[in-house]
Amino acid sequence: MTNEKQPVTIKKYANRRLYNTGASAYVTLEDLAEMVKNGEDFVVFDAKSGDEITRSVLAQIIFEQEGKTGQNLMPIRFLRQLIRFYGDSMQMFVPSYLEFSIERLTKDSQKFRDQFETAMSANPLAGPSRQMFQTMEEQARKNMAMFREALELFSPFGAAMADGAKAGRAPGQASSELDEMRAQLAEMQKRIDGLAKKD
Repeated sequence: MTNEKQPVTIKKYANRRLYNTGASAYVTLEDLAEMVKNGEDFVVFDAKSGDEITRSVLAQIIFEQEGKTGQNLMPIRFLRQLIRFYGDSMQMFVPSYLEFSIERLTKDSQKFRDQFETAMSANPLAGPSRQMFQTMEEQARKNMAMFREALELFSPFGAAMADGAKAGRAPGQASSELDEMRAQLAEMQKRIDGLAKKD
């Protein structure tokens, strides 16, 4: 037997109303946002079809939060870059990278808060934002290195890419297919590095 708490079931009706079956009450997207902030897990189902629509509802919550003044978390450059990845050969790597990065940010958030407060209390007008961004940029670099290492462990091409980077290209030792694959993987790595450097 497990004591793990099951996620609350939310039903979405045709009139766009959301019903919390756990609390037996209608809720709003704002209520669901509060549940997320409080660490309460939920899944959303379309009341008519029974399809799970949690992802689209969470996206709606983000859209609403982004629409509030001073609540913007996603820079325009990030959103544009994200859109470019749809249908791209790199698309399958993006969710893992973003999930990995946000988990690292969540774990390190208290450290960032402490550093920001220290910078503000020392000299509130001396550019604490710059120091904060430098710290976050350094953390993003570390995250990228860790992500690449993890990718190499789980990807059948990761080891080949790492070996190719260390040994360099040796004429006549690899087939043209392998060379082409290495070139494609190198391009993927450049794009992933670009994500870490932006914003």
